[in-house]
Amino acid sequence: MGFAGDCSPVSGGGLRAWKIQEEEEKEMLFMARQGENGRFSYGYASAPGKRASMEDFYETRIDGVDGETIGLFGVFDGHGGARAAEYVKQHLFSNLIKHPKFISDTKSAIAETYNHTDSEFLKAESSHTRDAGSTASTAILVGDRLLVANVGDSRAVVCRGGDAIAVSRDHKPDQSDERQRIEDAGGFVMWAGTWRVGGVLAVSRAFGDKLLKQYVVADPEIKEEVVDSSLQFLILASDGLWDVVSNKEAVDMVKPIQDPEQAAKRLLQEAYQRGSADNITVVIVRFLEGTTIGDGPSREAASNQNS
Repeated sequence: MGFAGDCSPVSGGGLRAWKIQEEEEKEMLFMARQGENGRFSYGYASAPGKRASMEDFYETRIDGVDGETIGLFGVFDGHGGARAAEYVKQHLFSNLIKHPKFISDTKSAIAETYNHTDSEFLKAESSHTRDAGSTASTAILVGDRLLVANVGDSRAVVCRGGDAIAVSRDHKPDQSDERQRIEDAGGFVMWAGTWRVGGVLAVSRAFGDKLLKQYVVADPEIKEEVVDSSLQFLILASDGLWDVVSNKEAVDMVKPIQDPEQAAKRLLQEAYQRGSADNITVVIVRFLEGTTIGDGPSREAASNQNS
């Protein structure tokens, strides 16, 4: 699972896989799986949108580590081509579950695996002259822990107690701490239609981008959440969604839709209808043991990103 190679829309949910053809749609591949321990379900939707090419990838994976069932979910938004996003999709989670500290020190394992995967990609890129890079917004479920790790401007948002809460931060070059880090490393940030590292790249952290690697790091910011009765669902999405749909709007749209695949498709369609100019990828994880929260409008903490 992970990429609509023919640039047709892709979505999934449930425990089965099949293809359908509808008059108003191109062929759509539906593939997904419900959480094996019955604690969560997940679905996804991905499409090129108004772009001629597809650089978004995603991963939804259930695995076992030391007898524990693990959920791994990710959205990877490529730039400069699809090479980096495809590589991260294929290698990041496989590298992570092999890390010797994955269970005992999960945060350290995630940070080290992000950087290791980035280094391995850069080695594999030695023969390419054109730079390629990728964001990564990932969520790892280990027992009652949800660990969200982010590099770049894909985003993770949860619904907790009915509220929309961003659990990742978009990495943009004009953020004061990111700009300082880039300048301390000898780089610069300038305006070129938007704020860009070296006048080129509109994100300040990414996999790949070897020509800017000194400034554009793959160090993830990691946030841990407790999976309890107040946690309803998680949305991971590329900026093709967040450019046109706010955190609060996305959460309010998902609340009444129990099927995570249908919820992901709803967000994708909304972003497209609002004129998103980018590829759009959405992964939704719904926590089945959460208490039922009303479907009314959500509140959003003032500190949350709302773009």
